[in-house]
Amino acid sequence: MGVIRESLGGNTSGVDAALNATLEALRAGGAVCGEVSIPDLRHAIATYYLIAMPEASSNLARYDGMVYGQRAVGGDVGEVMTLTREHGFGREVQRRIMIGTYALSSGYYDAYYSKAMKVRRLIAQEFSRAFQDFDVLVTPTSPFPAFRRGEKTSDPLAMYAADVDTVAVNLAGLPAMSVPAGFELAEGGVRLPVGVQFIAPALKDELLVRLAGALEERGGSAGKSCWLHGSLSQAQARTTFSCSPSPSTTATS
Repeated sequence: MGVIRESLGGNTSGVDAALNATLEALRAGGAVCGEVSIPDLRHAIATYYLIAMPEASSNLARYDGMVYGQRAVGGDVGEVMTLTREHGFGREVQRRIMIGTYALSSGYYDAYYSKAMKVRRLIAQEFSRAFQDFDVLVTPTSPFPAFRRGEKTSDPLAMYAADVDTVAVNLAGLPAMSVPAGFELAEGGVRLPVGVQFIAPALKDELLVRLAGALEERGGSAGKSCWLHGSLSQAQARTTFSCSPSPSTTATS
C-alpha cells in the first residue's frame, strides 16, 4: 500500500485521523504500507480543469436550441440560441463553458490546453512508476470533510480544491474507489463524513472491490483477520495485499 506523500499536507485533523486509522486497520491485517511520491500531483487541479473545461465547452456547444435539448422563445435565431443557453445551463456549467472557450481561443490553446495535455502525460507516467513498487495507492478522498450543501457555492476555487486528491486519477486513466473512513466533528457537534481513496493500476478494478470488501469486513477492528475473497491464490493474496487468511477460510485458485 503506497500512501502518496503529496496528499498528506494541508489536511484537516479529522481527515488525518481517519487516514491513519484506515492504514492501521490495513497493517493489522498484514498489509505493508509505505510512502510514494507523485511530484506533479501539485499540478493536478490546474491540469484537470484546463482539460475538462475546454472539453465541456466543446461538447456542450451543440445545445443551442436548434437540434438538441430545450429551446427558448426569441425574436430571431441569435436570441433563441442565447436565451436557450442562458436558461438551460446552470451557473457552474456556464462558468466552465466560459473558461473552456477562453482556453481554446486563438493564442491561448498552446499556452493552456496543449501544455495541460503534456502535464497529464507526466502525471500518468509518475503513477506508472509508483505501481512498480506498490500494488495499491492511498490518499484521502478530500483534504477536508464533506461540506454542507451550498456552503462553498460562492467560492468556486474552494470547491475545486476539494478535488485535489481525486482529479489526478482521471488524468491518468486509473480506477479508484472512495470508501467511508470516519467522521470529523464540526461546530454544533455535527459529524461530517471523511473518505479514503484507493487507486489501482489500469484495468485492476477488481482489486479495489476486494480490498474495500476486506476493509469493510474488518470494520476497523484489529481483532479480525483480513482475507480478500476472490480468484487469487493464497500466495498471490499475500504478495498483493500482505493479508493473512482466516483459519476458517481456504484459498481458491
